[in-house]
Amino acid sequence: MARRPTVYDVAERAGVSIATVSFAFAQPERVRKKTLDTVLAAAAALGYVPNVSARGLAKGRTGAIGLYSFSYLLDDGERDELRARAADDARLFPLYSDLVQRGVELECRRRGLALMLGSGTVPDDLPAVVDVAGRVDGLIAFAGAAPAEALARIARRIPVVELGGETTAAGTRTVLVDHRSGMRRLVEHLLREHGHRRFTYVGEESVTAEFAERFGGYSDALTAAGLAVDPPLPSAPAKEATTRAALAPVLARGHLPDVLVCATDQEALVVLNVLRDAGIDVPGQVAVTGFDGIIATRLSSPPLTTVQQPMEAIGRTAVRLLLEEETGEVGPLPTEPVIRASCGCLSSN
Repeated sequence: MARRPTVYDVAERAGVSIATVSFAFAQPERVRKKTLDTVLAAAAALGYVPNVSARGLAKGRTGAIGLYSFSYLLDDGERDELRARAADDARLFPLYSDLVQRGVELECRRRGLALMLGSGTVPDDLPAVVDVAGRVDGLIAFAGAAPAEALARIARRIPVVELGGETTAAGTRTVLVDHRSGMRRLVEHLLREHGHRRFTYVGEESVTAEFAERFGGYSDALTAAGLAVDPPLPSAPAKEATTRAALAPVLARGHLPDVLVCATDQEALVVLNVLRDAGIDVPGQVAVTGFDGIIATRLSSPPLTTVQQPMEAIGRTAVRLLLEEETGEVGPLPTEPVIRASCGCLSSN
């Protein structure tokens, strides 16, 4: 077996001290960008991943796993405003990622494992994810939170599980969720029980496998009913201004669809606010639905019809995959429409 590259190898290749290499991964903000880029390039070329906590421990085991996430509250220049709003706005916490994290935490507690959390503000935040990976026995990463090439490199040393609709990095595994049939069953309910025929989709169509599956389920149901599938309104979770801008021309026309089917609950909650501000009754004039099943959907006015993801089960299953108790890809875990008042039903589930 080839010798694993060390911090000394990276320092020699980059022409810096070993302290600079350590700072590049543990505290990258302390390293000049040009130097940081040189160190990271050297590490990538050598296939180096730091292993901080395992030094001196028997068999190199830490008894810990890592969870690497994206943070909606650390995005762009809005971070301070979002942090302030999160304390008072149920749309911002807890989100899908928080509820999956709870499942990971519960499974780790049951098994006596420590859990290390990490996050990055942009997908190419390489030092942060590599630093977390160097301190744990296995890594769980949300889809899109870390570069695929970084995860592939990490997977050569420790098990890696991606949380998403597909495996994007070589050597990793994933927990699959049945987004398509959940969305299809929701739209079938809107067609069958409410007789809706004019549908508008709000959200991303194919940015990730999960969103592609949701739009696919929506399209399947409409196509089977003999209805056209129009392009979706451009929108994204945690981008409220984008969602509002997409709705503006729809409201200006004054000819509303029967129902606005949203790709996520976050977007659906924004839609409810926009419609309320415009004096449009939901569901009297237009129905609204979401996807994910975050807690805020129970508290909205009206309560939001949505598709419930098994978020705790996703987190728990990811831990089992890391421990290699399950082989191959797991799932797809089921999703379930939850019918509430925003679609026109009287249920308050």
